[in-house]
Amino acid sequence: MRWWDIDPVLELEKDLFPEDAWSRGMFWSELAHARGSGATRRYLVAEEGDRIVGYAGLAVSADLGDIQTIAVARHLQGTGLGGRLLTELLRAATAFECAEVMLECRVDNLPAQKLYERFGFVPIGFRRGYYQPGNVDALVMRLTDPTTSVQGTESNG
Repeated sequence: MRWWDIDPVLELEKDLFPEDAWSRGMFWSELAHARGSGATRRYLVAEEGDRIVGYAGLAVSADLGDIQTIAVARHLQGTGLGGRLLTELLRAATAFECAEVMLECRVDNLPAQKLYERFGFVPIGFRRGYYQPGNVDALVMRLTDPTTSVQGTESNG
């Protein structure tokens, strides 16, 4: 993801997450940490023609990766695009030498939870009222070895 992707990403963000969409400033802040030798972020977009139809981001601190976001346009949900974006984030986590990867997922987003479970993430707890302003709880999930998960996705096609 580059700065010129922010406007189309924001359109998708507002469509998919109307109650708790990220702001332009949040994306700018994340991208500021995604470049150079000291980069601690990896953000990417998926395109269909000249339209952005998905995006994902990873933040890293020491040997811990944290998936910040994964989003797929409604008409492409269930097509495997989310899995491809997740695979790329896990490859980035491996390149950053992360020992484990964490994420939060809305408790009411069962398709996303199933995706993460297929990649080896396991639930480890909850964050009450994490998603605001809707006051929706988050399920916290952890993957203890991102290299194994990436290798598994490559062998499964």
